[in-house]
Order: sequence, then C-alpha cells, then structure tokens
Amino acid sequence: MKVLVLGAGAREHAITWSFSKSKSITGLYVAPGNAGTDDIAENIPDIDPCNSQMVIDICKKYGIDYVFVGPEAPLAAGVVDELQAAGIGAIGPHKAAAMLESSKAFSKNFMHKYNIPTASAIEIDSPKEFENEINARNGKIVIKKSGLAAGKGVLESDDKAKLLEFGLDILKNDKLLIEEYLVGWEVTIFTFSDGKNYIILPPCADFKKAYDDDKGPNTGGMGAICPVPSLSAQMLETIKKEIIEPTFKGMADEGLSYKGILYFGLMITAQGPKLLEYNVRFGDPEAQALIPLILSDFGDFCEAIIQGDIKSFPLKISTDTAICVVIAAGGYPGEYEKGLPVDYLPRFKEKYVVIFHASTRFDDENNVVTNGGRCFSVVGLGQDIITANKNAYVAAEEVYFKDSFYRHDIGKKFFEREI
Repeated sequence: MKVLVLGAGAREHAITWSFSKSKSITGLYVAPGNAGTDDIAENIPDIDPCNSQMVIDICKKYGIDYVFVGPEAPLAAGVVDELQAAGIGAIGPHKAAAMLESSKAFSKNFMHKYNIPTASAIEIDSPKEFENEINARNGKIVIKKSGLAAGKGVLESDDKAKLLEFGLDILKNDKLLIEEYLVGWEVTIFTFSDGKNYIILPPCADFKKAYDDDKGPNTGGMGAICPVPSLSAQMLETIKKEIIEPTFKGMADEGLSYKGILYFGLMITAQGPKLLEYNVRFGDPEAQALIPLILSDFGDFCEAIIQGDIKSFPLKISTDTAICVVIAAGGYPGEYEKGLPVDYLPRFKEKYVVIFHASTRFDDENNVVTNGGRCFSVVGLGQDIITANKNAYVAAEEVYFKDSFYRHDIGKKFFEREI
C-alpha cells in the first residue's frame, strides 16, 4: 500500500513515524512535511493540503492508495469529498461531518439535539448583542470562536475589558459562543471509526496554557499525557454511555458518519463528564503521546478502517505511559523568530524517548532550522507516569535553539489525583 500523509506538524511526523514501521506500506509520502518526516518518508514540498486538485494530482502521480489527513483545515475545506469523488481512499471526515469541529455553533446544536451533557451557551453574531451580554454578566465566562482557530480561539476570563476585546475581534469575520465556565479537569478521548463501528483509544490530557501551573495565554498545546491515570473505568463507562454512544448514533441519523478519528474534549466536573468540543482528527500534541503506545501495525489498522473492518481488528495498546513535552520558540504564542538554527537534537532509544519535529525545515545548507512557534514534541515513555516524566524531561533539556522554552510540569497534576 502507498500512503500519503497530509500536513507538516509534529502530529503528522508521529503519524508518518508509525506508518514507517508498518510491513504493509510500500510507499510513504508526506505533503508538505518537515525536516523530521524527511528522514522516514518522501516529502512533497510546496503543496497546499487544502487544495484538493493538487492533492489528487499527487495521488495519481505516485499511485497513492489512500490519504491520511492530519490537520483540520483540509478537512473543513472538503478535501476528503474530492478524494472520494476521484476514487481515492481517505481517513478523515467529509465536509459536512467536519462541521462538528469547524463550527462550534453547529456542534453545540448537535450536542443539544442528542442530549449530550455540555456547558450551556448562547450563539452571537452581533457586536451590540455581544456587548450587552458581557456587560450584564458577572464572574468567569468562556468565549469561543465558532470557526477554526488553531487551538487559540478560546478565552476564559472575568475581565470584561479582555472579553470585549477578544469577542469583538472575532465578530469582525465570524460568530462566537458565550459559554458557561465549567469547573473540573479536562481529558480527551479519541475514537477510530470505519463509518459503522468504532474503537475507543486510551484517554489523553492536553496542557493548553503556555506556562507552568496552567498560567499564561492559551496555545495550540504545550504537552500531553497518555493514558490519564486518574480516569477510572467507571468514569470511562459513563463517558461512553452518556457522550460517545449518543454522538455516534446522532452522526448516523444525520448522515455524518465517516472513516477516521473523532476526538471528544471533555471536562470532568462534580456533576459528571461534560463535552467541551469535538475534533474530527488527532489532536496535537495528544497524538504524539498516544501514537507511540499503539503496538499494532498501523498500516494494517488503517487499511481495516478503509475496508470497513475495524470491528474485527485486534488492536494492541502498550501498558506504558507517554508524556509529551513541547519545545517552543521564545515569545510563542505571541510574536517569535523563525529560521533559528537548531543547535542540538539528541538521539535516544525509541523504547524510552521519541522526538517529533513540528515546525522545522532545512535551510540552504541543509541544516535544521525552526519554522514556527511549536518546534518539537519530546515524548518520554515508561512503565509508569514517573518514569515517563523523567525520560521526557531528560530529553527535553537537551533539545536547544535560541530562546527555546517548555513547561516543566506536564503530567504533574495527575500524579496523585483519582476520580
């Protein structure tokens, strides 16, 4: 089988890395890829993953059997629809199903229709209505951009001036939700579906804030842990019955079923689990923590998804723990420099540490340089959370480029919690 992975981040490097170990893959391509994927696959640069015709042309040129779409933007643009129309297999949702992620308003209405526990919210598209709502409220609330925002379209605050500034900026070209602020802790559940049946993968937790102790602005994610040790089997069963099962039933009823990933972003509250959001692809950096724990041949697994045979696939997951630490450019998620030379990138045994490139490229002299805000994902593996944490931070300390930084507390809040 020949596979094309669409995207250029650490998530796509992790997906490509897993495919590279498959015995069923005879050709592996990434478009556009990064300096890390170049080591294990053939990068196809200068490609816009949202341009369906460019993607189809690549598939025909290289004889691609199916495409694994990494990021959300091509999914929202309808790339999977066009691939399927051209007779090319794809892992990812069609455009209508992608609205579960690309429109917070659409997904909230879906949750309400199928009685899925979630935060109360109102949809707003008028600046005047928005100002009136904010001025009439007290206490902390949540504002969410309805459309895609690369993980940065959310503000939690009780500061009316900040809320107004954030929301009015969104309303220049999109609608927004004013949502109830939920108290609890977050967890992510990934499912793989073949369009008829689904498999639930181990729970993950993402760390969105830029700095230690969950301080600073929201980012695309500064780290992740998998599995989450404090999520009990009983709580997972509740999530399955109250949220996952009604979601898949609703998708079938609405004609939204697809072959690919559905992500459930959850808040575990004193009243039980509540759904914050759907994503229709792997999260980043959760994917970097989860994927190394998949022991089954990833190519065989994805082929089972394409063939609609996931129910009988014997998926094997490691009992280890993985902790992902993101190495970011100084200033991220605000302004930061690009093109910084990576002074040192260590190599470790993959049994203990895996390093995935995110925003990297080669310069004119074939040296690795940075190309964005989040530059590397360092994943530590171990038989328990303490060992995984130690391995992750030993490695993170050795990755260096000018002004690089990372959080020092990824996974720490889960060391002793039990729910």
